Amino acid sequence: MKFLKLLVSFLVINFSALGIGSYLMNNGPKSEWYESLSKAPWTPEGWVFGAAWITIMVCFSIYMALLYSIRPTSNVKLLFTLQFLLNVGWNFIFFNQKLTILGLITIILLTVIVAAFLLTYLKDLKVKSVLILPYLIWLCIATSLNLYIVLYN
Repeated sequence: MKFLKLLVSFLVINFSALGIGSYLMNNGPKSEWYESLSKAPWTPEGWVFGAAWITIMVCFSIYMALLYSIRPTSNVKLLFTLQFLLNVGWNFIFFNQKLTILGLITIILLTVIVAAFLLTYLKDLKVKSVLILPYLIWLCIATSLNLYIVLYN
């Protein structure tokens, strides 16, 4: 029962982050500004982003519920909070404010935080750590997309 309660809590928090981030985008990927940018040839179609984030947040919520059930520490809370703020903040910084370099710094920091989760708690979660890999892989792709925009615009 404890795990289920944690899972529902993390699902609500993580999907709230997606909702807040989408709201802060200010029409983001459909804006004239974004459409006019030179984007990486490997930029996925728009629908891929939605499917990816749903998968990522379900997996990350399970990962966090598992982790928090065995390590409800202040370090876990701090990493999670930083991850939340950077995830939501990137949308505002990149799409709303059009600050591509600051967006790149933000997404790099977010990638480091997610990698820190993986590396720090690998011994605790063992094979279950695979649940954070979709997030880390997607962030690496997103970082490359952001970097391309910084370099070619």
